[in-house]
Amino acid sequence: MNSLVHQPPQTVRANGIELCYEIFGDADAEPMLLIMGLGAQMILWDDDFCRQLADRGFRVIRFDNRDIGKSSKLSGGKRLTALELLKLRFLKIPVSAPYKLSDMAQDTIGLMDALKIRSAHLVGASMGGMIAQEIAITFPERVRSLTSIMSTTGNPRVPPPTREAAAMLMAPPVTTKPEYLERFAQTWKILRVGSFPEDEALDRTRAERSFERGLNPAGVGRQLRAILASGSRKERLRSVKAPTLVIHGTLDPLVRPEGGLDTAASIAGAKLLMIEGMGHALPIPMWPQIISAIDQHAHDGRRKAAAL
Repeated sequence: MNSLVHQPPQTVRANGIELCYEIFGDADAEPMLLIMGLGAQMILWDDDFCRQLADRGFRVIRFDNRDIGKSSKLSGGKRLTALELLKLRFLKIPVSAPYKLSDMAQDTIGLMDALKIRSAHLVGASMGGMIAQEIAITFPERVRSLTSIMSTTGNPRVPPPTREAAAMLMAPPVTTKPEYLERFAQTWKILRVGSFPEDEALDRTRAERSFERGLNPAGVGRQLRAILASGSRKERLRSVKAPTLVIHGTLDPLVRPEGGLDTAASIAGAKLLMIEGMGHALPIPMWPQIISAIDQHAHDGRRKAAAL
């Protein structure tokens, strides 16, 4: 398999909106969809991370979720307030939202339809893990295997983010390039929890690339509302039959480690990989362990499916 096979970004109509996607790997390889998290463009699945997965024999597809990057920008929904969060947590008053995670799951299915992919391995990070879970629940026939990374079930009993991570999440958006570069570095310092020089050396380039593709602070707010308005998947996850791998960092300040534990406990037969020293990020030094785990899990899932 030639990992140099690479289709540059393209846009396709899916679920009534435009989604920007990019493909690494051979057209005949097993499809693997990478679903990114809150406010994160598809390029946060690092190019080399995607190439390394493609080298393992997968057709790797990353894409911008709705309201981010080069995909469709929607409208509606005001900026989330601290009062709404308090009402949700203590009074169980739902947060309103222009769309929910189920709509974003249908976006992913629409992309698969447009690319003529009957079923795929799904790998979701953070909010992307939530979307992948929703697909496994609602469209089980489309899922070869599920890998949920640094994500959670929506169970309100899972501890909330640390105070520092929550403050980062609720910080007013920035619009100028210098502000964005500074915010990007600050954000990942909090999320990585520790020093990762290889990643820190790339932060400016990554931030510039994201800025050049375009920011959409209102869209990030709508995505956050979608998460909070979608409620808990815990009971529904019991229906998931897809082979499932849960990966979570022991130091995650945003989606606490209990979120990964709860996800694994909610899906029958799920495998759990807790990575020591990992926060809410995919640091380069941890790629070998993460990529090997995804690869092994996807191939195990294929063998089990073939045996049925």
